[in-house]
Formats: sequence, C-alpha cells, structure tokens
Amino acid sequence: MNIEAIILAQKKFFFTNKTKSVTFRISQLKKLKKVLKENETILYNAIYKDLGKSEFETYTTELSLIYHEINLALKKVKKWSKRKRVRTNFANFPAKSFILPEPLGNTLIIAPWNYPIQLVFSPAVASICAGNTVIIKPSEVTSNCSKVIAKIINENFDTNFLHVIEGDIKETTELLNTKFDKIFFTGSTNVGRIVYQAAAKNLTPVILELGGKSPTFILKDCNLKMTAKRLVWSKFLNAGQTCVAPDYILVAKEIETEFLSAIKLEIEKNYPKNNIAENYNKIINLSHFNRLTELIPKENIFFGGQFNKEKRFISPTILTNISFNDKIMESEIFGPILPVITFDNLDKVIAEIKHRAKPLACYIYSSNKKNVNKILHELSFGSGAINESVMQLSNSNLPFGGVGNSGMGSYHGEFGFKAFSHFKSILSKPTWLELNTKYAPYSKKKLGLLKRLLE
Repeated sequence: MNIEAIILAQKKFFFTNKTKSVTFRISQLKKLKKVLKENETILYNAIYKDLGKSEFETYTTELSLIYHEINLALKKVKKWSKRKRVRTNFANFPAKSFILPEPLGNTLIIAPWNYPIQLVFSPAVASICAGNTVIIKPSEVTSNCSKVIAKIINENFDTNFLHVIEGDIKETTELLNTKFDKIFFTGSTNVGRIVYQAAAKNLTPVILELGGKSPTFILKDCNLKMTAKRLVWSKFLNAGQTCVAPDYILVAKEIETEFLSAIKLEIEKNYPKNNIAENYNKIINLSHFNRLTELIPKENIFFGGQFNKEKRFISPTILTNISFNDKIMESEIFGPILPVITFDNLDKVIAEIKHRAKPLACYIYSSNKKNVNKILHELSFGSGAINESVMQLSNSNLPFGGVGNSGMGSYHGEFGFKAFSHFKSILSKPTWLELNTKYAPYSKKKLGLLKRLLE
C-alpha cells in the first residue's frame, strides 16, 4: 500500500467507531506491551547499532518509560474516557451539562533519532489511549531502530489502525501534505517550523516537542557533591543528546573553583577510560560529530576534549571562561559539551536569559528558597527541577512540553490522553419547562430581570 492508501484506510477505519470503544483501546495497548516485551532483545540490538546504547540505559531511558505509560493508560483509560458532569448556570435552568471526551481521529507521530524507541511509542500510547488511529514516522537517522520498529508494528497490527511508514524527507513531506486530525512532532526548532507551516495549510493542530538552550543555576548554597553527581549523570546521559539536558551552567563566581573540582571528580568516577564504552553512547553520525567538535575552543577546555572520529566518540567535556557572546552559546549543543559561565549578580543573569528564546528546561541547584522561587517566578521555560535534572520526565503526573521556541502542547499520562482528545461540551435540557424571559417581545421589565439573574 502507498502512503495515500494507508491514510485513506485509516480514515475509513476510524469512521467505523471501533477505536471509540474503551475495550478496543485496552486490547490494543495490552497487545503493544506484549509485542514490545517479546521483541526487547531485537530492540536492544538495533539501538546499540545506531547509538552504542547499552541494554541498561535502553531499558531505563526508553522501554521502562513506555511500559509505565502503557500501564498507567490501562489503569486509567476508563476513568479518563468517561463523560464528566459539570455545574449548569442559572440561565439554562433546568438542565444538565457534561463534557464528553472523544478521539480526534487520524494522527501522525514524527519521531526523532535521539531516543528512537521511547519518542515513538510514548506519544503513540497516548494517541491509542484516546481512541485514535496512528501513523508513525520513525527517524531515518537511526535506521536500525526504524527497521525494527516497522517490522514489529506492521507485522502485528492492522494497517488500518496502527502503521509505521519508513523513509526520509520525501516520505515525511508527503505525510505532512496530507490532512490529519493531529500531528505530533519531536525534533529541532527549525524543522518544527516546517511542520507547523505544513499543518497550518490543513488547519491541523500540532504538538511540537522541540528544544533550546536549557540553563542550570548553581548557587553558592547548593550541596556541591550531590549537585555534581546529578548534573554529570543528566548532562552526559545519551552522550548529551537529550532535549532536556542541561545545556550550560551558570555558577556563582565564589564557588566556581569548588564546583569545577567536584564536576571533574564525578566525571572521572563515572567515565573511567578503561570502560567508558560500557555506559557512554556514540554521537549519532559524522555530521553531528563534526558540528560538535567545531564548537570546542581548545583554549577553553577545563576537562575532556578528547575525540575519535572513527568511533564517533567525544569525551565528556567542560569549558570555562565562557560568556553569553561565545559561539557555543548561539544554539542548542545537543552533545557532551558543558560550557560554564560564572556570575556574581543573579538579577543580571536572569535578565540575560529573559532576552533569549524560552528554553525547554531549567534547573536550579540551591537550598535558598527565596532565590529558587525568584528564578521560577521570573523565567519562562517548559519544565524543570530543583536540585535535580532531567528526572521530571519520569513523573507522568507532570505535563511534559515546551513554551515559545521550545515547543507547544504537552503530554505524558493524562496530559497525553487530553492532547489527543477533543472535549465536547453538551447541554441537555428537558422540555417540560421553559421560561419566556429570553424570548420576544422584549421589554424593560425582562431586561431588568435578566440583569439581576445573569450578572
């Protein structure tokens, strides 16, 4: 089947109303979990070929999050899908009012390469849970994962309901030129603009999960040892190729030396030279490798800076004496390079960030509630954490999404169900009583009564 035929088949299937059955949704979610469990080894092998990602990290950062989303959806989908009674205003007395969640219809998920399993299936779970049909377009950059995901899904699910389409720009463009009821895209801000423009032609709503330069504040009253431990893990996870990774550090000048020493010690502890391949990924391809190595000014290297082009390896690298005007501060790094900027005036550094694009994440390491609340109150960003980084993604009770240039819309847990649903407002009124106040002929007496009743 070609792309047009697959989309048409999914539209026809959606019109049968089968996906609106909660029982059907539950059966498909259970099937998806079963299929993923049965093919875990194949997925582990595929992602290792693409990114050099270990089984441990693949489970913790990819599969476990998908299983959690499926389990939560299975537990809550009946509740989320129920009509919800709301209060009725006096103007509609006597009547009942309720909100009826319904699926949007045919959905498209365009996934990135950096978490090529999780960022395919997490939004797919949300869409299935809401009762939609789903077309998935994996990233061609992680070709091994793309092939395995296509095989797993297309051999086990009805094309009319859930299907994977592989390809590159040609196939993606063809998909974007088609009318969907919702498009979910994860990727760069530049490509996000292209997706948004294409969707606008069909008035298709979108969720854009993009990126940006996520700042991390290290204040003088933080727990330095724990800060270094959590920061090194979150920054160099997936070799820095994480959309919510700390992009750069803002450290109070008076603790710069102690902070750098703590970071260096923690990197040496976590990434010793003799077994670094055990828990450290490759850069995705040579294009990104070249881009990243060109960002490293040798004179600013405090630690690291080693790289191997053949193995697509860049060691965890810390840069110092960096300012907001340096090249590395122009765009999201998306790699294992961590620039450190010192500051001695919190207000000034907050003002600097305010004049930049709103980041996807922001992290604050401090025990001073006043300063923490100041940053939370004054800066706009998608999500964040206090004395932690990245882990906010693991809590399905928190919506995940960006703001401004870092994205629009959010998902995870019930927020994902809502993202792929329309909430239909219904007023149900009996016929045994009708007040004539709103009907002609109009009069000053009726107007006076309405003013007293409606305001």
